[in-house]
Amino acid sequence: MLDPSATAPIEAGDPTLIHGEPGGSVVRRSVLRGGVRVLTEAMPGQRSATIGLWIGVGSRDEMPGQFGSTHFLEHLLFKGTERRSALEIAQAFDEVGGESNAATAKESTCYYARVLDSDLPMAIDVIADMITSAKIDPEDLEQERDVILEELAMDADDPGDYAHERFVAAVLGDHPLGRPIGGTPEIITSVSRDDVLKHYARNYVPSELVITAAGSLDHDDVCSLVEQALERGGWALDEGADPAPRRSHQPAEIHGQHTLDVFHRPVEQAHIIMGCPGIVATDDRRFTMNVLNAILGGGMSSRLFQEVREKRGLAYATYSFSAGYSDAGYFGMYAGCGPAKVEEAISILGREFELLASEGVTEDELKKAVGQLSGGIVLTLEDPGSRMSRLGTAELVLGEFRDIDESLARLRAVTREDIQALAQELASRPRTITVVGPFKTGNEIVPA
Repeated sequence: MLDPSATAPIEAGDPTLIHGEPGGSVVRRSVLRGGVRVLTEAMPGQRSATIGLWIGVGSRDEMPGQFGSTHFLEHLLFKGTERRSALEIAQAFDEVGGESNAATAKESTCYYARVLDSDLPMAIDVIADMITSAKIDPEDLEQERDVILEELAMDADDPGDYAHERFVAAVLGDHPLGRPIGGTPEIITSVSRDDVLKHYARNYVPSELVITAAGSLDHDDVCSLVEQALERGGWALDEGADPAPRRSHQPAEIHGQHTLDVFHRPVEQAHIIMGCPGIVATDDRRFTMNVLNAILGGGMSSRLFQEVREKRGLAYATYSFSAGYSDAGYFGMYAGCGPAKVEEAISILGREFELLASEGVTEDELKKAVGQLSGGIVLTLEDPGSRMSRLGTAELVLGEFRDIDESLARLRAVTREDIQALAQELASRPRTITVVGPFKTGNEIVPA
């Protein structure tokens, strides 16, 4: 029997959630022994499946002395278990034409794979083995320490990425979300194996584990395979154990700051980001924020692209963006331009932001933005991997599941008044400007 409501709340104690999707897909949720949560979306006509094992812990959750451990574990879990070497883990997916990877975020970590439907039992077994039985060998840790340091160096060499990292740190300040996901070279150099092991033991437990899968699959089979794999890995799955509670969505005291921060890099192009604190992930205005971003800087017809690039030729790349977490978020605008054009680019970014707040948007802009976002939602969800990720977000972040039609309806319900009200709120907040380029001091940049 299908849940007739388009928006299905996901409560921690619900044993099973069943939901119908357009096209015949069926979403189900079960809480297994140990508090392990399993969400699946069976998609008719697919021959593949994507599986993700999520730990609801990210870089923001690291204890003092354990900073960097979350990213370290993402690497180390692929280095081998008691049952498999690193090579055997890689071969398991290579020999069936599958792919596997992992991603560390600020509030979660996900280990995932895409395989043919017939190879889904293998994928569940291998990733569950990694989750439950990682060796975290001292020699492997030292080797991966060097690998991560190289990864951080690569990121630091990208001035655009560096600008985003410094911008977020400036806007969010001392909040744990302001720390870089991968850590810093100093942190990665100093973190010990004991620190990583403590982080692993504290967080890689049944109540924190969420499994999401989409594609050609059977929900009950996935639940059975998951329980077997976790028990094979030595986890005790207690009857009646509850899942870990979701994070509080009470907004943190993030005020932002009026700053112009300049970071020297010997590059040919300057990278500019201007922005302020945004909204949390569960804010009802997140659909409004999506439309606002589409109009301001979401494509070739957006205001920023037309004004900054097409009319003035100031930058090759320019856009706006936002990110929301459980208790904080941020909003920003980016432009990459020649050093001599930085002052003008900063002025234009600020002016377009102010115009959005003071004059609002036109009906035509609203219609085009809703159409752009609607098409993006539908096209993105043609991929089982995107649907797997959507289930993870529904469980760990939102606490509710919205089907495609409900998401499209929420977009279409956004009004011009909604957009202007949100723009006015954002424009009233302290504005942070971050510039990375060939400048030695901030005195070389004085916005007009």
